[in-house]
Amino acid sequence: MLTKDRIVPSTEFCQQVEALSGQKVTRCNQCGKCTAGCPAAYTMDLGPRQVMRAIQLGLKEEVMVSPTIWICLFCQTCSARCPMGIDVARTIESLCLMTEAEYRKPPQKEIELFHRLFVDSIQRHGHLWELGLGGLYNLRSGHLLDNISFVPKMLQKGKLRLLPPRTGRGARMRDIFARAREVEATRLKKRGG
Repeated sequence: MLTKDRIVPSTEFCQQVEALSGQKVTRCNQCGKCTAGCPAAYTMDLGPRQVMRAIQLGLKEEVMVSPTIWICLFCQTCSARCPMGIDVARTIESLCLMTEAEYRKPPQKEIELFHRLFVDSIQRHGHLWELGLGGLYNLRSGHLLDNISFVPKMLQKGKLRLLPPRTGRGARMRDIFARAREVEATRLKKRGG
């Protein structure tokens, strides 16, 4: 929270994030390894290290309106690199859940749409199907012809597949997502009751 000329930290926000994520955010020593390894950091307004520091300082509004929490790929690179053993990706995921629980919308409509379509593609196919993701995104966002000129060359070079490969991982991934929803529902019941 910003008041007059100084920042007043809110430890309540940090405690909420730690409770939801199960991670000890206060252990982050700001080494920067999470941001250095993040493949999406160049697109973020706040890198993973800055998100962790903002949580420590209780800067809820700055974090909750940041597109970073929706841009995160949840690839776990930041978590794997953390010398303190903090699951940074899980922490960022908890911020998305908090935003949704408070009925907040991401700062850019397209970020939420892209995030949902990305996760849906993984859940449905067991991996990301780029052509399907791009097509659905363009259709649902109303940007029907955005980046269409790249598709033929990417198909020619084998960078895109017309159909998702049949690997058999889709059913396993759907089971994993169903189990994750069960675990989350159980956690919420325990926390609420």
